[in-house]
Amino acid sequence: MTFYVYLICSKNNNNRLISYVGYTNNLNKRIYLHNNSKGAKFTKGKKWILLYKKKFLFKNEAMKYEYYLKKDRVKREYLKKKYYLYEKT
Repeated sequence: MTFYVYLICSKNNNNRLISYVGYTNNLNKRIYLHNNSKGAKFTKGKKWILLYKKKFLFKNEAMKYEYYLKKDRVKREYLKKKYYLYEKT
C-alpha cells in the first residue's frame, strides 16, 4: 500500500494563504472530504487545492514526514509560494 503526505492550501477571510498538512492512503478521497467539510475540523468550510504531495511505501515514513512538514514552517512557506504560483499560471 502507498501513503501520501500532502499540503493543501486555501485563502482565509483576509485573503491570506493558509495551509494544512496531512497523510493518507487515498489522496483523491481525502481531498474530496476536505472540500466537502468532512475532513479535519480546521479544513471545514473552505475550498482547498492540492499544492504538494509526496509518496511513501510505509505508513511510519509518511507519518514522520507529515510531522516534519507540520513543524518546519520555512519549508511549508517555501512549498506554498512555489506551488501556489505554479498553480496560478
